[in-house]
Amino acid sequence: MFCEKSIELIRELHRMSDGQLPAFNEDTLRQVLQEMEALFEQNQTDVNEAKAGRTELIPSIKLRHCCLLRNQRCVVAYLYDRLLRIRALRWEYGSVLPANIRFHMCAEELQWFNQYKKSLANFMRSVGGGDGLDITQDMKPPKSLYIEVRCLKDHGEFEIDDGTVILLKKNSQHFLPRWKCEQLIRQGVLEHVLS
Repeated sequence: MFCEKSIELIRELHRMSDGQLPAFNEDTLRQVLQEMEALFEQNQTDVNEAKAGRTELIPSIKLRHCCLLRNQRCVVAYLYDRLLRIRALRWEYGSVLPANIRFHMCAEELQWFNQYKKSLANFMRSVGGGDGLDITQDMKPPKSLYIEVRCLKDHGEFEIDDGTVILLKKNSQHFLPRWKCEQLIRQGVLEHVLS
């Protein structure tokens, strides 16, 4: 049946929740492109015959053309949705993605992520004066400037603005400025302790 593989791509994305990125399905995408190529070649042959006077081929030409357009829309929707998810991951995890997420991306998506990361960094440096402005911090308005955090894994030394160096060891708890540790919370190094 026509367009089954392209719909399978869309269903695969629909099954995953918004924060997750499924593995890039190169095999199914390749099968969709091969189907599109076969439909196009069949249409080319039938169009040439229809020009010669075989008008009974016109409905099948239209059907295959509609299938081509549907496959095209599904492939573009699949790729665009993946890019939107990758862009959201940049805001959630920061400039370094965890290995399990990078594993699900193809080479072109990794290249796009790196370019997006550079563009965002250039923009942040251009606003807010000399040091720039990190717009990825404080995704939600803070209730207080300092928060209590628990270290989930050994991270090493961490320096805050006043020059104090804090050793982040597993299961240690600290009272730190929110904006300094928000990135580490998103990366899974620290956990916000709600008392």
